Amino acid sequence: MTRPGQDRIYLAGPMSGIADFNYPAFNHAAEQLRAKGFVVENPAENTPPICNSWPGYMRIALRQMLTCDMVVFLPGWRQSKGAQLERQVANRLSIPVFEIAEVL
Repeated sequence: MTRPGQDRIYLAGPMSGIADFNYPAFNHAAEQLRAKGFVVENPAENTPPICNSWPGYMRIALRQMLTCDMVVFLPGWRQSKGAQLERQVANRLSIPVFEIAEVL
């Protein structure tokens, strides 16, 4: 399934409409995964796009996701249009997807 130290993980989950854009949950998950030896791409660590728009953030996120071996979803992702898009792209490109509990 997953190979710490070899698999590159992209974190996906809800951000819009959540206090602090849900960054604390993203950062906590990234910390836990890194402690297990995974390389983690955490969109909460990205520099905001100049346009500061949802499409701008998603362009950065999708490029970042495409460098990864798998996508790991945080709770609440089903209510996020961004995470739903990331899930759809991952599925179409045969990038494995997991819930965070499956990897931790």
